[in-house]
Amino acid sequence: MKKTFSSFVIAAAMIFGLVNFSFADSTEVESAVAPVETEIETPAEAAKDAGDDMATAIEDDKKEELSFVQTLKQKYIEGAPLWMTPVLICLIIGLALSIERIVYLNLSTINTSKFLEDVESALKSGGVEAAKDVCRNTRGPIASIFYQGLDRADEGIEMAEKSVVSYGGVQMGLLEKGLTWLSLFIALAPMLGFLGTVIGMIFAFDKIIEDGQVSPITVAGGIKVSLLTTVFGLIAAIILQVFYNYIVSKVDGIVNEMEDASISLVDMMLKHKVAKV
Repeated sequence: MKKTFSSFVIAAAMIFGLVNFSFADSTEVESAVAPVETEIETPAEAAKDAGDDMATAIEDDKKEELSFVQTLKQKYIEGAPLWMTPVLICLIIGLALSIERIVYLNLSTINTSKFLEDVESALKSGGVEAAKDVCRNTRGPIASIFYQGLDRADEGIEMAEKSVVSYGGVQMGLLEKGLTWLSLFIALAPMLGFLGTVIGMIFAFDKIIEDGQVSPITVAGGIKVSLLTTVFGLIAAIILQVFYNYIVSKVDGIVNEMEDASISLVDMMLKHKVAKV
């Protein structure tokens, strides 16, 4: 529950920052379009200021070159915030879930070889209790599985092995937690984009019927606005898909280490005779 809450806190923070950034841009746009009072100049004064105006125009053109982020926000506004916002929400929540999973998986990754050596040394020197202390002081699913197996060692090797297998399934479920929601947002983002495209095309045709003629400006403008939602939906899905594949590969790697370590644990218990056959 705490991990889910942290994911939504991250998403809310990202949305809040984006809203503040959008308001700042809106203020800049309003100031840019504010009416400017002009004075009538004589021909001599106009000719005198022509060179300065030319240089100023060149500098203004350079300053008005939009950055990548500003271009994205401009296209976001052009694509109608009503339809772009759901896509953006899918992207933000998906990124929050991805970040939470990546942090969790990285914290779950340990040096398995060193951990196995420490457990075996503890079994040699202090027996099961010393090995359990090593597991308590080590983070990650492998240490948790080892602890469960060592805790059932006095009940026999079969019972310990069953405990390892059962708890391994529990740990696998924890590793894959949230991936279902992430895959949902991957599928939902382009679908919302296509929905905005279809509705935008309907509005464009309604405008044609209202005007009574096919205007290239009306058709081109409507198609542009409608296609922007699809573009943003596909971009969001691509970004989340990359994170999803990375998380799945990370989970597979940890699961493989869990299986190998579980086999090593059974061998160690038989070797040091800490469990009955």
